[in-house]
Parts: sequence; C-alpha cells; structure tokens
Amino acid sequence: MQQSISITGIASISPLGVSEDEIWEQYKNQNHCISIRDFGKQATVVAELTKQAKQFISELRKENHHYENLDDSVLFGIYSARKAIAYAGWGEDKHFGINIGSSRGATKLFEKYHQEFLETGNSSTLSSPTTTLGNISSWIAHDLQSVGPDISHSITCSTALHALLNGIAWIQSGLTDKFLVGGSEAPLTDFTIAQMKALKIYASDTDSAYPCQALQLDKKRNSMFLGEGAAVACLEKGRQENAIAFVKGIGYATETLKHNISISTNADCFQKSMRMALQGNEDQEVDCVIMHAPGTTKGDLAEYNAIQEVFRNKKLPALTTNKWKIGHTFGASGILSIEMAILMLKHQRFISVPFVQNTTNPDQIRRIIVNAVGFGGNAVSILLEAP
Repeated sequence: MQQSISITGIASISPLGVSEDEIWEQYKNQNHCISIRDFGKQATVVAELTKQAKQFISELRKENHHYENLDDSVLFGIYSARKAIAYAGWGEDKHFGINIGSSRGATKLFEKYHQEFLETGNSSTLSSPTTTLGNISSWIAHDLQSVGPDISHSITCSTALHALLNGIAWIQSGLTDKFLVGGSEAPLTDFTIAQMKALKIYASDTDSAYPCQALQLDKKRNSMFLGEGAAVACLEKGRQENAIAFVKGIGYATETLKHNISISTNADCFQKSMRMALQGNEDQEVDCVIMHAPGTTKGDLAEYNAIQEVFRNKKLPALTTNKWKIGHTFGASGILSIEMAILMLKHQRFISVPFVQNTTNPDQIRRIIVNAVGFGGNAVSILLEAP
C-alpha cells in the first residue's frame, strides 16, 4: 500500500436488515435468514430482503418517475449509497468517484424484456438503457449528483472487492481523494436460480436447521444458495479521524483455468492474494479470516487449504463466513463481508458459524482478512485493521 486508506462509512440492504444495530443483532444470533420459495415449480431456499427493507425499496421507486422502470439491483445500490455517504459525513461534497459492480446486473428486467421479445417479436423502449451493466453506478451518480468518475464492472463473485481495489487505485494515483465502492445484486429470479441448479451446486436440503453448510469441511454435498442485497463503502485518502477501519493490505490473483467454475485443490489464487495482502504486514498477527466459503464441497475446502498453507508457520486465524446466514449474493458478497468485518472490529466480538467447531474465538480483533473469489479463480483479499 502506497498510503493509508480509511473506510469512513458503510451501509447495506440485505436479509439482515438495513440499520447497523439491526444487522449486528442479526449477526449475534444463530438464526439464518433463509426462506422457502417456489422457483421453476420447485421449493427453493433463498434469502430475501426483510419486509421493511422491501418497503424502503418500494418507497424509493416511487420517489422519482425515472426510478419506476429501474431494476431492483439499481435501487438497492442507490439506497445503500445514500446511507453510506451520510454515515461518512460527505454532506455537500460531490467530488468523489463511484464504482458499484454487479455480477448479474438487471437480471429481473432482462428476463422480463427477453420474454416479452420471445412472445411479441418486439422490445420495449427502455429495455436497453435499463439493463446495461453501467446502470447501477450511473444512476447512483445521478441520484447523488456526484462529479467524479462512475464505473461499473462484473468480475462475478469478487466484483465488489475488485471495486474496492479500483477505488484504492484511483485514490493512490492522486486523481481523487474519495471513492464510493461496493456491489449490488438482485438474483432471485427463475432463470438465475435455474443456472445455479444446473451447475449442481445449489442447496437441495429444505428441511434441516442449516440448509447451507458453509465452512463445514466434511459435508458430502453442495449447499450454496442465493441471497439478495447491496453494500456500499466510502474510501478516503489517509488516516481520517472518523475512520471505522483502515485498509492495510490488498491482494489479487487469477488461477490458470482448469474448469469453468472450480478453483484448484489448495486454492492457489487465494494463497497468492492473501500473501500479497500481507506484504509489509507479515509480522502482525491476523486475528480472523472472513472466508468466501459459499457452501460448496470443493470450494470451501480449497479455501481452507489455502489459509492453512499461508499461515503454516503462524497462528491460524479464526475462520468464519456469513453465507450460511444470508446466502451467496454474488457480486455484493465481498462488500457484505467487509461490513461484517467492520462490525466485528467495532464490537470486538467474533461471529462464528454455529455448526462449525474447527476454529477458536480470538481474544481481541485487530486485523481481519476478507476473501472473495469469482468463477475461474478471480480472487481478492483485503486486510483490514481497527482504527
């Protein structure tokens, strides 16, 4: 890291709720946020926004006639971005960049408009501008009236952490002092869930106490399921007095592709990204790792193997994940994990996975690594430190 980067605000909308207190209370209990819904005439486990959160999005849609035709993923992003800059106290300062990514983007709208085309041979006027990948950041920029660059991208499930990397790069380049980063995802649609089921990685257990067995390393079947939500963080140059966390290290890596969705047995990409994030911080203990751990048999174990390899000569950090509770939110998952890390740093409490016994709680929490990886081994690791 060329210079210190402060996170001065973060906000989200997810199955955990919308307020910091509500989200923290949800993390402290051992209940998941899973519900059962029919997709493609099959009972399917998903994690939806809370009723209150859905109401907020409904109200946001009615605020402006331009918002009526936007996808949920865009509105999730707008809602979170408004709260994040209020948290950071940016006020009337409009000079900041925006990079809010998404793995799938306007999935619901795209499916709707494509079905309309198949049935009528015609496409609605707004089908193109409301389904482009740049939709989320550009509408957030419009809503906030920012004057900096606005960027969108998709790097599948590591999208939000790549947005964080990009924001840091812009700040360290000297082109801006502030950047709004994150991810937004609204993937609870028939086609998206059918795609995941076709990969044979979707949870099929609708009866057990914990349908997603994320971080359970001896599980015999895949148990990933989808959730929806968004989170946005405010990055600022230097060590700000109102920082809620400091970014101490960043790492990224891509594996040689052997399969379209899997990573190597020992997650070479995670080994490289974590080691890169630790450069210059090797003598400082990492208290815990918030794993990507989506609940797949090979993915969870490979990441665990990578962590063991990286920390083989050091104390193994405590390990956790939030996907057993809120599902896999694709491009938003990494930034929701950043939020979880910041809450653990603030409250000095480790949030464990209730059915996993392979970790010990740290006495104090000063440094946390957050991992995310996308299809094809696109890994990112972020090292956070308490202010």
